Amino acid sequence: MRPALAVAGRELRAYFATPVATVFIVIFLALQGTLTFNLGGFFDRAQADLNPFFNFIPWVFLLLIPAITMRLWAEERRLGTIELLLTLPITQAQAVLGKFAAAWVFCAIALALTFPFVIVVNILGHPDNGVIAAGYLGCLLVAGAFLSVGAAMSAVTRNQVIAFVLAVAVCFIFAVASNPVVNDFLAQNAPAAGAFARRLAIIDRFTNFTRGIIALRDLIYFGTFMAFFLFLNTVLVDQRKAD
Repeated sequence: MRPALAVAGRELRAYFATPVATVFIVIFLALQGTLTFNLGGFFDRAQADLNPFFNFIPWVFLLLIPAITMRLWAEERRLGTIELLLTLPITQAQAVLGKFAAAWVFCAIALALTFPFVIVVNILGHPDNGVIAAGYLGCLLVAGAFLSVGAAMSAVTRNQVIAFVLAVAVCFIFAVASNPVVNDFLAQNAPAAGAFARRLAIIDRFTNFTRGIIALRDLIYFGTFMAFFLFLNTVLVDQRKAD
């Protein structure tokens, strides 16, 4: 576990040693603020909750998280430092886990900086803070799911732009799997595929958290989702480390 923590610490420091952390956090907070209070009609709804905030955050993550993950392995391969990293006394799985953990902690920090939203809601009314806490847990799990996808896609290529596009595309598929248009199309043309797609839909699982429902099946879903893509990440790193 120590090697993974060492990699995580190295990666986390790298975020804050460059403008990446500042740019990501500023854009994230600006987007969420604009979408929540303007497009989300926060004040027009006359309700003390964070539903507008939670409605938009998966789509903001869909665009921003691949920007974090695109460099995780693509840059290592482009610079030729992946061989150096993997010759250290550390397994590939530990390296993958360490990089993922650093990115997840970074997203958690960005998410924590939205605390003024919670303060505003509590000033304006009497929200159910338990539901809000469950929603934030859901946000963190969605971030972890998208991060695991992005990390795996970053291991596919040494080109960061391609890694970004692949991550957005794959995450988008899981995000829209429960969309009524997609479901209707699949129900008419491939019923089995439609049922399977609904089981894999991230948004439906996330919506349960925003309603204050923390179900074991949803926790298992996100845990399994992340474990699968982290395993895929490890396999891809092993196959492409010498490219």
